Amino acid sequence: MSSGKIFSRGGAALPIAASGDGAYITDKSSRRYLDAAGGAIVVGIGHGRRAVADAAAAQMAKIAYAHGSAFTAETLDAWASEVGPLLPMNEPSLYPVSGGSEAAETALKMVRAYWLAQGEPDRTVVVSRWGSYHGNTLGALDLSGRTGLRRPYEPWLGRFEHVSAPYSYRAGHDGANAIASGAEAVAELDALLKRVGPGRIAAFVAEPIVGATLAAAVPPDDYWPAISAWCARNKVLLVADEVMTGFGRTGTWFGSNHWKLQPDLLLAAKGVTSGYWPFGFVAAAGHVAEPILASGFVHGFTYSHSIPGAAVARSVLKILRDENLIEASATRGAQLRAALEAELVDDPWVGEIRGRGLLLGIELVADRASKAPHARAKRVTERVLAHAKNAADVGLLLYSATGQANGVDGDQLVIGPPFVIGDEEIARIARGTAAAIRAVRDEA
Repeated sequence: MSSGKIFSRGGAALPIAASGDGAYITDKSSRRYLDAAGGAIVVGIGHGRRAVADAAAAQMAKIAYAHGSAFTAETLDAWASEVGPLLPMNEPSLYPVSGGSEAAETALKMVRAYWLAQGEPDRTVVVSRWGSYHGNTLGALDLSGRTGLRRPYEPWLGRFEHVSAPYSYRAGHDGANAIASGAEAVAELDALLKRVGPGRIAAFVAEPIVGATLAAAVPPDDYWPAISAWCARNKVLLVADEVMTGFGRTGTWFGSNHWKLQPDLLLAAKGVTSGYWPFGFVAAAGHVAEPILASGFVHGFTYSHSIPGAAVARSVLKILRDENLIEASATRGAQLRAALEAELVDDPWVGEIRGRGLLLGIELVADRASKAPHARAKRVTERVLAHAKNAADVGLLLYSATGQANGVDGDQLVIGPPFVIGDEEIARIARGTAAAIRAVRDEA
């Protein structure tokens, strides 16, 4: 019998990660990489934080697991009491899970449970957006609007509705499903409401700032006020997916804060534990949680309500606060964006640099004037990432997004380093990204 091996996500031989420190990862051969992507836009407090590892170990030495249907724990309750006041909603109740996909599935079930408790069982239509990502389980994938990820599984999808994304750069372009104003968004939702009928739409789910799928596309100023008002007017629950934008990534505690948005439900993961433990949650505002709790919530996971996960989340939260890392994300994000703009100002392949805080995106195009994308077959994004990773001296890790231009073509880079980066790292990210783009362009 042959030995087992890991099902590689990279599709090829990958370097073996050995250690991490701050914004850097070192592999088994002692090569260093500047983690300009925070993994998958996950790591905020930096790698190698001993205090977080100690918090997990201390908790597990006491008790590592107790099922959430039988016990709570002081650590869980303390974590909820610390996070609650930071959330952009009143009297939140938190349901801990193991990550973003589980959070999306949980939120969907909460939406259904809420409307059943309200005596409106016909509200079954959930609306999200094209160009969105909410997870990779089948329910979360169906909610998502990332066509490349959906395509292999389309026969198993189709229960949710999708509207256009607030993606001003490609608004009006064929196949982009993009709009540039709140008025356009409301017009689409009104048309959908007319099509499905009154009293049918249960929830609208979206990222405050679109994450990896559209590379930090920030909506126009009038978008969220218009969406929020529409949801209130039509008794539709507003669900904010803050898995990528939460816990300081965009320079505020939550992406919703930029527009004073108060969602009915909020999803979080990634930055909750900064990658140190698989942990996330769904928060329900009091007016949503109360009827669900009163009627009973038929749902659960073996690894929900993780006690060590809560201990890690508390430790990460303390670091974010004590070291003013939310403010650092805003400040360093502005510096990094300025450095990228300075390096790439004349690059003919750079269509737009965008984002907030340390969630930044670069859209690569074949022609700036027309915004024409590169053909997907050229694999421009993948080649840029490879050049950056294999750069001399210190490798540079970037994150990819593709297919946004028309569902097939389109190339984007996503940049989301830990909040602990300094001037040296900012300069390296800007120079390294520009060098990788130039290298691929020179190969063309």
